[in-house]
Amino acid sequence: MAEFDVDSFIARFRERAEAVRTRPLPPVAGDERRKLIQQAEIDFMDYSIVGNATWSVEGDHLVIRLPLA
Repeated sequence: MAEFDVDSFIARFRERAEAVRTRPLPPVAGDERRKLIQQAEIDFMDYSIVGNATWSVEGDHLVIRLPLA
């Protein structure tokens, strides 16, 4: 089984957040454009939250702390 690298895991979320933030919108209009923008905002928020997480090992558990502010 491959070793789980928590720092790399969190870094990938930071990279995903940046990719969503800088991704151009396809040439769509109206409701489809609104849906794409809303989904991009949700994706960015989700990836940013995990990308700013801290972690520790407590006993036999990996604890990932997600910032709420």
